[in-house]
Amino acid sequence: MLINTFGFAIVFLVIFILYWLVPTQLIRIRNIFLLLVSYLLYLNWKPSFALVLFGVTAITYMGAVLVQEDYGLDDYSSKRKKALCWCFAILGLLPLLVYKYYNFLNYSITSLLESAGLHFELPGLNWAIPVGISFFTFQAVGYLLDVYHKRVPIEKNFLDYALFVSFFPQITSGPISTAKDILPQFKKKQKFDYIQARHGLLFLLWGLFIKSVIADRAGIYVDSVYSAIDSFPAINCLLASILYTLQIYADFAGYSFMAVGVASLLGFKIVNNFKRPYLAASVTEFWRRWHISLTRWLTSHIYINLGGSRCSKIRNYFNILVTFFVSGLWHGANWTFIVWGALHGLFQIMEKALFGDIIKKELKQIKHHLTLLRFCRIIVTFLLVNFAWIFFRMPSLSDSMAFIKKILSSFCHFDFNMVGVVMLAYLVLGLIPLIIFEFIQEYCPLFLRKAEEYVVIRWATYLFLALGFVLFGVHDNSQFIYVSF
Repeated sequence: MLINTFGFAIVFLVIFILYWLVPTQLIRIRNIFLLLVSYLLYLNWKPSFALVLFGVTAITYMGAVLVQEDYGLDDYSSKRKKALCWCFAILGLLPLLVYKYYNFLNYSITSLLESAGLHFELPGLNWAIPVGISFFTFQAVGYLLDVYHKRVPIEKNFLDYALFVSFFPQITSGPISTAKDILPQFKKKQKFDYIQARHGLLFLLWGLFIKSVIADRAGIYVDSVYSAIDSFPAINCLLASILYTLQIYADFAGYSFMAVGVASLLGFKIVNNFKRPYLAASVTEFWRRWHISLTRWLTSHIYINLGGSRCSKIRNYFNILVTFFVSGLWHGANWTFIVWGALHGLFQIMEKALFGDIIKKELKQIKHHLTLLRFCRIIVTFLLVNFAWIFFRMPSLSDSMAFIKKILSSFCHFDFNMVGVVMLAYLVLGLIPLIIFEFIQEYCPLFLRKAEEYVVIRWATYLFLALGFVLFGVHDNSQFIYVSF
């Protein structure tokens, strides 16, 4: 059940009331209730998906228990622990590898053999990919690796761990939480906090607004252009690429904000996945602001384990490329995603080689000032990210290159009839508050904190977002882009 549907709103209202009716002292009952709700909502997608979810949960839990056992400090015990960790990590990743990557590997190997004159083909799989498998698998395997590296203590209660993996606000599209983030919260006696609930409602409405008014509205035009690029002039294709850059942010951030809002209304704090990524002045900074939980996971479990930045420059560049190769592959089993990840890796390598010290200094700053130089760098970064999104959106590399070639071919005219004046007007109405809000949040955060103290401003904001959603949103229960990952 999608979080942006009317059906979910009704179901969540019931969950919200029943959850807070359970006395604060009965933590175990509350957690069991949330676990049952999470599995029931997930079963709504397809019953067999829940078996995969439970299997990954059980494997990683068992692996963490065995890895945590004290076998001594000798080399043999250390190697045995490492071997156990690797075995259970691979077992935990196995459903993801089979469901998501088997057909891709089969096709790639078959094509390679055919180019060499050999004919060999394994049977394909027509199984539907479990919703959110990339998210909950990385979350569960991340817990196992954190236990192995002694970053977190083992969770002794299996039901609490199962809730950690399946928690319904975040299971379909993240964020990818760590055990340190959320497991301790399941042990606390959660009391209803009006201020936290108020913030949660704002996150929920804001996410719903940018999803329906910006993402879904832009998606109408984007889909029409990307599906028939030969029918549109070059400048219309360029506009579609820019709109997709805005669409994917509003879509994914919209879900993440709604997930944060739903969790907050239940008294839990989960990581905010976005921090105004299109105001980044470098691609390196962009990845400190975009899909923050995935960046954190890849940094902890891939980049640092490869050696991070504490090595030679060449090795560091290699580590960045491998990390973003994994990032691309995580998003999808297609060469387009791999190229997208490789481009982001190459952009960061170029930045390190040319402006390494400047970027390193900037990343340590808590607050940035908008200078002319920074504004120009924000535009350049946006264009680089926009270019990479073309590969992300297209179904094949040949289609991606054809789209880029079309954009570069001619800017003779712009056809407004192919855009739709009403669609464009509604989209602009949604973009204006987004741009204003993000700039104020980035450069004048104190203003927002002061404004929030006034009841009139708070309720005016709630009303504006609700009316904006009702009047200008697309109400066809559009699926989130990242649900397919």
